[in-house]
Amino acid sequence: MQLSNTLPLSLPVPRIYRIALSIFFFVQGLIFASWASRIPDIKLKFHLNDAELGSLLFALPAGQMAGMALSGYLVSRFGSRLMLLIGVVLYPGTLILLGAAPTVVLLVSALVFFGLCANLINIAANTQAISVEGLYRKSIMASFHGLWSLAGFTGGLIGSFMAAHKFTPFVHYCAIFALTLLLALLAGPYLLPRDASRKNKQTSIFVKPNRNIILLGLITFACMICEGTMFEWSGVYFQQIVHAPAKLVGLGFTAFMSTMAGGRFAADYFITKFGVKRMLQISGVTILTGLLTAVILPTIVPVTIGFLLVGIGVASVVPMTYSLAGRSRTIQPGVALAMVSSIGFLGFLLGPPLIGFVAEAFGLRWSFTMIAVLGLGTTLLAGSIKNEE
Repeated sequence: MQLSNTLPLSLPVPRIYRIALSIFFFVQGLIFASWASRIPDIKLKFHLNDAELGSLLFALPAGQMAGMALSGYLVSRFGSRLMLLIGVVLYPGTLILLGAAPTVVLLVSALVFFGLCANLINIAANTQAISVEGLYRKSIMASFHGLWSLAGFTGGLIGSFMAAHKFTPFVHYCAIFALTLLLALLAGPYLLPRDASRKNKQTSIFVKPNRNIILLGLITFACMICEGTMFEWSGVYFQQIVHAPAKLVGLGFTAFMSTMAGGRFAADYFITKFGVKRMLQISGVTILTGLLTAVILPTIVPVTIGFLLVGIGVASVVPMTYSLAGRSRTIQPGVALAMVSSIGFLGFLLGPPLIGFVAEAFGLRWSFTMIAVLGLGTTLLAGSIKNEE
């Protein structure tokens, strides 16, 4: 495994790969947060009402879901390094198209392609992470995802600055494109050149998932339905159930995001110490405890504590399921990741509308109770998975 002569050889080789890939995870999160931070401006630009905006935003996850199988195949066929380098150009490049789109039709088309690119770079980065993790022989996946979350905060701050100073989304996105390309040029040469051995593994755009992959997908689903609930409904819960002052409506979401991001940086230590199955079981119980605390004691302090616990609970689940999926003995890492992502992402999509339907019929507290029980699925399913290392 050859490295460029320009590498800082005073660092261990695995550390060099880890630092380079960390930059790509940060870039990935920064690009997505940059788009999300300017959605209000996009809404104003096209004079959209709430229903029209909701319909438009569905184009992004539609693109992500449509590209799952293709992304897994491309990463498995051509390697995560090449696909990551292609994705890091296409993904922020599409961001510019979003800022420049003159009509809603073109904006929707760009959003679908943005979703495709998001999925490609996500599968490539996580496949690369599985191989780098193999060099360490201990859990490091959660810290990569922690950098994605940190980039989300950073992207939000940059977006707020750009909006406050009246920079258009197009100018903002051009600046992000330049920044991400600069970071990619600096880190790209130091990515892991080859993925883990592909011997005796299926490389096809359509592969039948085995029992373990389905279980990992269902665990990811149980986690991501809770994440989707927090992203879309935590503020509403503070507003309608807690009756928090307007300035504190966002407190629950901030609490959740802070522990989810911080928990990812701490998670690798505990995963290595206690093992994946035990940590998945603890995560499900923590999610259940947090949501039930918010349901049973619907005042500001207990609900905030509850949402902090939910953030801790979900922090390491997706990194753990991705890591286990990438170790499959029969399916290529990229394809296995695409399968687990596809099942899990359905939870993120279905959670928010499901909450709405149940809340309309029985009340928001009952819908949060239902999500708490689904979150416990992480614990109930964890005992059945097999570590395929």
